[in-house]
Amino acid sequence: MRFQQKIVVILGGNSGIGLASALEFAKEGGQVVVTGRNEQTLAAAAAQIGPGTLAIRADTSKLEDLDRLYAQIREKLGRIDVLFVNSGIGGMVSLMEMTPEIWDEMHNVNLRGPFFAVQKAVPLMGRGGSIVLTSSIGHLKGLPGNSHYGSAKAGIRSLARTLGFELVASGIRVNCLSPGPIDTPLLSRSHMDHIREDVRQLNPMKRWADPREAARAVLFLASDDASFVTGVDLLVDGGMCSF
Repeated sequence: MRFQQKIVVILGGNSGIGLASALEFAKEGGQVVVTGRNEQTLAAAAAQIGPGTLAIRADTSKLEDLDRLYAQIREKLGRIDVLFVNSGIGGMVSLMEMTPEIWDEMHNVNLRGPFFAVQKAVPLMGRGGSIVLTSSIGHLKGLPGNSHYGSAKAGIRSLARTLGFELVASGIRVNCLSPGPIDTPLLSRSHMDHIREDVRQLNPMKRWADPREAARAVLFLASDDASFVTGVDLLVDGGMCSF
């Protein structure tokens, strides 16, 4: 019960790695808050996580939504002990097909939003707090059509290092999770199902991971088991970036 009496806020907690992590945090005693943009999936997630779950519709890329979210958390719970910034979008667009609108949307959701989500959450956090940011092995692998996604996720990895150093004096740890091939709804939403078999073959373990395998890494980084760990990038990729 590593998260007994701890307030755990998961941005993008209504599916995939976020939902799997929410379920694990709740099992270990955490008071869980999940956000997402879809009311139906949020309600389903809250029912699955269990009684006491607080589900709040919020778009991380909209600063007014973040202000409203944290105001509700302050009023109802008073503080944040763990912040898991997992919201994001995917997709592949070639160099010559890229538009400013596609580029800006990717960076607004996957980099700008997470930065301000952390900035606005820190006043609710104290010593012993933990922040986990979801990046991707996309920031390490040179994949065609991945420039906007990979660069945003590289920014997330940089934030973990920079903010980890900046917040260390406040007693708040900041770490980064970089998942590889995790079988989540993001794959279908991003119209990337066609690469499933190719990625499986490229993976040394020859499989896609269950979201719970990534969730266990999130809980480690968020817990006191990682009390001397900050600024790291933890790869959960079946060895794709190691060989």
